Amino acid sequence: MTKRFAVLLLAGMIPLLGADKKNRDRLEDAAIVFEEIMGIKDRAIPQDLLDKSACVVVVPGMKKGGFILAAKYGKGYISCRQKDGTGWSAPGAMRIEGGSFGLLIGGAETDIVLLVMNERGADKLLSSKFTLGGEGSVAAGPVGRDSSAQTDAQMRAEILSYSRSRGAFAGVSLTGSTMREDASDNETLYGKRLSNREIVRGTVPPPASAKRLIALLNKYSSRKSA
Repeated sequence: MTKRFAVLLLAGMIPLLGADKKNRDRLEDAAIVFEEIMGIKDRAIPQDLLDKSACVVVVPGMKKGGFILAAKYGKGYISCRQKDGTGWSAPGAMRIEGGSFGLLIGGAETDIVLLVMNERGADKLLSSKFTLGGEGSVAAGPVGRDSSAQTDAQMRAEILSYSRSRGAFAGVSLTGSTMREDASDNETLYGKRLSNREIVRGTVPPPASAKRLIALLNKYSSRKSA
């Protein structure tokens, strides 16, 4: 191998190494966000709703730039319950963009958690792209030890959404936000092109960087979805 070829090879690998580190860091952040939210005394995601959920999406540090007419953008991961009841799937990468919702002011960052409550909602979320509140019924999720405070809208919703910003944790409306799978991040994570449906519905083993997030999902929600 010539020196020139080695330099060119290394230069080509640098973007891939950078993308891999970003995914590792983001997966660790997603695990931290989920653990901290579930640890909020009397204000966490209701346990009975988490136990019934088909999938969970965690988007750590969604960003908003500007004010009023602002661009919103974030990356996160979806994991779904295994059909055989053995736990949660490997994570598929997701992007969330646009929409109009509270708790994002100025350049603030907000953590987003979505509970996907049934298979119809999961199928929509596993499509290549869909708009929350458009093709999917989404509502701000209730908080507390149980879901007794649910409204009719929340009880009918396919997806319940939550946010945490500057220490405040609450249900939040994400109507109008667009969600899609992130094929390039999946390729970085798994070494080949895989759709989110192939990852969460198949037998793809989770990467080492996702093991903490999967372990926490298993810890906080061990029961099978209804």
